[in-house]
Amino acid sequence: MWITNAKIVDVVTGEIGKDAAVKVDKFGLISEITNSTQISIDKNEKIIDIDGRFLSPGLISCHAHLSVVFPFSLTDEHENPAITAFRAAQRAAEALKAGMTTIRCVHEQNQVDLALRNAAKVGWFESPRIFGAGRAISTPTGHGEGAGCSYAKDFDGFYKAAIGEFEAGADHIKIFITGGLAKAGESSDDAEMTDEEISGVVKAAREHDSYVVAHAGESKAIMQALRLGVTSFEHGYSLDGSTAEALAGAGAFLTPTLCVTRSESWMREKGFEEASIQNALAVSDRHLQSTKNAIKAGITLINGTDYPPGDMVDGIPAALHELFLMNKAGLSTIKSFQSITSNAALLLKQENFLGQIKPKFAGDFIATKGNPLEDLENLREIDLIIKSGKIIKEIA
Repeated sequence: MWITNAKIVDVVTGEIGKDAAVKVDKFGLISEITNSTQISIDKNEKIIDIDGRFLSPGLISCHAHLSVVFPFSLTDEHENPAITAFRAAQRAAEALKAGMTTIRCVHEQNQVDLALRNAAKVGWFESPRIFGAGRAISTPTGHGEGAGCSYAKDFDGFYKAAIGEFEAGADHIKIFITGGLAKAGESSDDAEMTDEEISGVVKAAREHDSYVVAHAGESKAIMQALRLGVTSFEHGYSLDGSTAEALAGAGAFLTPTLCVTRSESWMREKGFEEASIQNALAVSDRHLQSTKNAIKAGITLINGTDYPPGDMVDGIPAALHELFLMNKAGLSTIKSFQSITSNAALLLKQENFLGQIKPKFAGDFIATKGNPLEDLENLREIDLIIKSGKIIKEIA
């Protein structure tokens, strides 16, 4: 398959290649990039002429929950896994149709992300490429209580729980080092794990050449986890300047999920309890300032939603809602776009396969009439979506 008459967006340098043609082989990989006037096309090859549109790599959202139930209180930890799978598969399909060709799941009930990933690989349904955590690991009374997590205590308990998720096929491990915003009386400032418990999970991850993802509210707990080897942090509702600098210096990643505290209309539409809504609104300003601290310090920021990324929030997919919020918080347009492409691939340890348009990379693309590096709002209208060389959405 050839994609011709393209303006290729280099998300790393910001350069735009004109009159380009990209060939995708039968394995769904980019095999050639050349000028549209210089290609030699076999009569049996498909040609997609995108008529001067901007061709960008497929989008990558890195904090997804496909199986989550709204409001949270309706979650049934003993739910039939088949029901979980139907709900999550629908959300996965919606994410793909919104341009997310890759997602990172950071807790799914019944380890459904791992099942969906495997089903998609053999072609049983259309899905983004999934990197999954299986079940997150929580202390028995921690933030994950009631969400179908794996529960553990002490070093051995967390180590064994992490090993269990890896043996089930997890790509990474998710933990909760602080409380959150979901429940009445809960605080994202409260630490929830000991040094020994965090160390147990980190040890398991290192043994599997992987990493630990931490739900993290406040700076003291973030510094604790950073010291113990955690490299991927989520939310950072209360991130002070010195902690932000420490994260940047260590090369850690932060997924700020600004949409968690800036989506009141969506939360009400989904029937969230009032306590959850008020918890989110109460930390909204502080959350924004924390993200600004992260931007100033130069932390590598990653796009993630804490919602199903294809859910519509104020008329746009949640992942784009988050992208626009990060940009409005002060993250430059190119770095915002990198948060959902090349930097997301770096977090996933897929920087040599995903997040850019280069030979031997995955044939994942979106096309827009306007240049997203000039104005991210151009992503509101995605005309073409291709994942692994398969057309998901054609140009009308």
